[in-house]
Amino acid sequence: MAWLGFEHRQITCVTGSRSQASSSLRSPVLFTTCQYVLRAIPPANLKKGAQVALGQVRGDGGGGGDGGGGGGGVQINMDMYSKRLKALYGSWNENKESWGNVDAIAVVSAPSSEDLRYLKSSALHIWLLGYEFPETVMMFLPGQLHILCSQKKAQILDDLRKSSKKLTSVEVVLHSKARSDDGSTQMRSILDAVKTKTKGAPSVGVLPKEAPEGALMERWADMLNGYDYKLVDVSGGFSDVFAVKDESEITNIKKASFLSWSVLKNYVVPKLEVVIDEEKSITHAELMESTEEVIVDPSKAKVRLKAENVDICYPPVFQSGGTFDLKPSAVSDEEPLYYDAMGVIICAIGARYTSYCSNIARTYLIDADKVQEKAYKVLLKAHEAAINALRPGKSMSAVYKAALGIVEKEGPEFIPHLTKNAGTGIGIEFRESGLSLSAKNERTLRAGMVFNVVLGFHGLQAETSTDPKTRNFSLLLADTVIVQEKGPEIATGQCSKSFTDIAYSFKDEEEDEEREEKKPKVKAETNGAEAPGVRMATLRSDNQEMTKEELRRQNQAELARAKNEETARRLASGGSGAGDGGNSVKAGGEIVAYKDVNDIPTSRELMIQVDQKREAVLLPVYGLLVPFHIATVKSVTSQQDGGHCYIRIIFNVPGAGFGANDLPTQKFPRSIFVKEVSFRSSDVRHATQVVQLIKTMRRHVAQRESERAERATLVTQEKLQLSKGRPVRLSDLWIRPAFGGRGRKMSGSLEAHTNGFRYSTMKQDERVDIMYRNIKHAFFQPAEKEMITLLHFHLHNFIMVGTKKTKDVQFYVEVMEVVQTLGGNRRSMYDPDEIEEEQQERDRRNKINKEFEVFVKRLAELWDQPPWREMDMEFDIPFRELGFHGVPNKSSAFIVPTVNCLVELVETPFLVITLNDIEIVNLERVGLGQKAFDMAIVFKDFKRDVMRIDAIPSQSLDGIKEWLNSMNIKYYESRMNLNWRPILKTILDDPEKFIDDGGWEFLNMEGSDSDSEKSEESDEGYEPSDAEEPSEESEDDSDDESVVESDDEEEEDEDSEEEEGLTWDELEAKAKREDKEKGDESDSEDERKRRKAKAAGKSRAPEVRKDSRGMQNKRPKVRR
Repeated sequence: MAWLGFEHRQITCVTGSRSQASSSLRSPVLFTTCQYVLRAIPPANLKKGAQVALGQVRGDGGGGGDGGGGGGGVQINMDMYSKRLKALYGSWNENKESWGNVDAIAVVSAPSSEDLRYLKSSALHIWLLGYEFPETVMMFLPGQLHILCSQKKAQILDDLRKSSKKLTSVEVVLHSKARSDDGSTQMRSILDAVKTKTKGAPSVGVLPKEAPEGALMERWADMLNGYDYKLVDVSGGFSDVFAVKDESEITNIKKASFLSWSVLKNYVVPKLEVVIDEEKSITHAELMESTEEVIVDPSKAKVRLKAENVDICYPPVFQSGGTFDLKPSAVSDEEPLYYDAMGVIICAIGARYTSYCSNIARTYLIDADKVQEKAYKVLLKAHEAAINALRPGKSMSAVYKAALGIVEKEGPEFIPHLTKNAGTGIGIEFRESGLSLSAKNERTLRAGMVFNVVLGFHGLQAETSTDPKTRNFSLLLADTVIVQEKGPEIATGQCSKSFTDIAYSFKDEEEDEEREEKKPKVKAETNGAEAPGVRMATLRSDNQEMTKEELRRQNQAELARAKNEETARRLASGGSGAGDGGNSVKAGGEIVAYKDVNDIPTSRELMIQVDQKREAVLLPVYGLLVPFHIATVKSVTSQQDGGHCYIRIIFNVPGAGFGANDLPTQKFPRSIFVKEVSFRSSDVRHATQVVQLIKTMRRHVAQRESERAERATLVTQEKLQLSKGRPVRLSDLWIRPAFGGRGRKMSGSLEAHTNGFRYSTMKQDERVDIMYRNIKHAFFQPAEKEMITLLHFHLHNFIMVGTKKTKDVQFYVEVMEVVQTLGGNRRSMYDPDEIEEEQQERDRRNKINKEFEVFVKRLAELWDQPPWREMDMEFDIPFRELGFHGVPNKSSAFIVPTVNCLVELVETPFLVITLNDIEIVNLERVGLGQKAFDMAIVFKDFKRDVMRIDAIPSQSLDGIKEWLNSMNIKYYESRMNLNWRPILKTILDDPEKFIDDGGWEFLNMEGSDSDSEKSEESDEGYEPSDAEEPSEESEDDSDDESVVESDDEEEEDEDSEEEEGLTWDELEAKAKREDKEKGDESDSEDERKRRKAKAAGKSRAPEVRKDSRGMQNKRPKVRR
């Protein structure tokens, strides 16, 4: 120790990688000689007064230079010690059979070792004292605890000697020995105390599975055998004590589990995806080493745990290529990772936090065949059944029986391959003896127990493969599960094990069917040496090769069957999706201007008055001022004539179509209501002022009631909890929809707090809170070809932004400044100023995109922590390469898919369609010669209007069909637009008939073409919007239109052909004749001029051209 600058120091063992045959921090171990230290902590990191409790170093190590003061600053957690020592003695006294009715319990710890091993003696030290004390003898007697150790350890344990009797009623007797002493004298003293405390021949509990190791253990074994005591195995007793964990132990296990699943999800899975995608070659051992480095350095897995507190439970296990071992002793070999078609990859990771273990195992399938898929789904159900059976009061055998029952029901052929148990207890020991989840273990489950639930199929074979690397496969699943009173809690459940998340497909979806029909003539021999497309091609003969369109049709046919079955089940259960057909408006309260007659203001002059405070208009009627609430006023007008002003007030009356707030007929059904009143005033100025006041007050009240009605339908949101520290912030943002009101618009800042966002500007009333739980979809769209970079939130429930009710809130920054060039001169592309401006624009765009990206990454880290982790929140980034142009509303926009949605976030109103809400998609106006087509999106909620995206260029048709097929969305094609409202109404009115008629197959253009006439006549509910086919002349003009032209437009085209060559006078005469025939001759000349002027305002009048002789050119007039 002299090289550290002092002679006596307690060193914490810290090591590097397991692959270098060394051991990382398994527990704080105290040493007295330097020969056990693998890598010492530098003196600069050793702080005075550091504390260690429950296996966790609080501080950076050691104590004082002389080691005095109870171990030089290293302290035993006395509260933990007293609590757990009482639990140990309580179990010993109450469950004597578990302890073999022994009179004493002897526990001897082995010397320190670099090997990774789990000893119950070490577990006892860590559980009881927070440290592992190598080469120490502990003898538990009724009322006494004898400890034999070195002098240095005795100094540390001196606090126990002083306080134990008072805290636990158990006296601690320390027996220290010098380094040169073999301890025989002290051992003899302890063994004599056993004889003194008991009557007759004593029985001593021991741990026989821990073989004597080192001089001290061997000497103790000889001395114990010399006393001829009866030795009894008490491993079961210690297992009972360790089985139920307290809060601090469960916290440590949760942290260890968090590290395990984080490493698997954030490092291992992305690493495997890169290796497979880029077809790299890597061995199982190399994967094991790199994964171990991430575990011992949690920051690499985006985990904020101190590296000195973590370690591995075992070297990570990676298996593939037909050779599998599901035993806990399995290791990663030097074989390369195999990820060709039908490959199986097993990953198992165990991490420890302050000596408490956790475990997780997942199986990943590459282009799985039917046998592999079925086996995994059965195993998944069995694993979930086993976890669900972990409830207090049940027997441990019920867990395995629950899993076995699922296998017997779902896949009896897999029973011989099922593992013999469903896991074991886990804690300080990776496998706690006596807590095996086997069919024969009848011990009772208790709240606080923790289990490593492991289930697998071993030795399965894929019948469709002859390659041993894919023919032989095994499956394994493991999770760390905490038994709670309310039900099992899966500590590692955040890493998904559903089939859709673990199954990877790098080939055509129909290849499995082809392989079943005919075995491939040529087999791929390389392990990822060729591109996926080439490798797939080698698995087929020339006669078996299929086009993308054929594969797509086959998949769509399968989707059609599945979709019809799903729709039939939903309609049969009485559900047509959520939705009530509209929001109900809460009726307002009773309209009262004055509660009492005495409250009406009096005035000597009988003039119209406006009481803005009471929101009433006082009208003079028969010498009295009669109040009318402003809500009863429908309109007010004024007109001046001959020095007088006439005021006309029209009221809301029954049958006039007023709102739900104006229903006096409900209270006074037989009353007579005033419809209107008129006044004449000689005071023109006063009359004008009164009319203006009434209009202003009516507008304000109507706006207020509208806002109140909007807010009445809002769902109450939780209150925003502001962050205690500095929140994640993004500044200088604009919001859409914008705040209302007048004045200059201001940018604001977006802050991420504990449970939601807050956007605010410098104005106090401009503030919006968005709760995380209310976010349904979050999008981040960097500026590429757009002018803005944006964050968009699509919400579950409406919120108010200013005075606007919305489900979509967007925050954006313009990446380009609007620049107006003075002068009409065109600038050269080589102009230095032009080049500099373009560079500045690129820099600004990159800077803003980077700021948004950093903000999104920090939010992803926040949402990856409890409790938001369970909500699986993340930002979607649109895939521009899959986008297409279309008209979702009134203007053309660029629509792009994301992982979960189809969105358009630049133009307003925004378009956000959740893919899971889509029932089917119908591609309309699809045919040869068409320049554009339409997309009709039918939702699972049949009460919801069909969403139309019109005028999509025909060049995007194949890409859209490919995308829909890849997302497993059923689509149909039709040659004309359909009127969807009567179609959906027909389905809802008679769902049984819809199902009997084949469901959505009436949209199948290929199936209906052969008998189109009959289908058009019989399916009245499914008729298109126009009964007649468009003429050949109008088809060319309608390619870019989203709807079929009306009859009027067709007649216009016909008229234009007939009118070719007529003069303007002739055209006018013809128009008059047609008007007369239609019965318009009664219209006055002024009325016809007014209609003509109105039409001229909508379309520009044709220009009159003259030829060389000064005569007008003959040009047809298009009449509208």
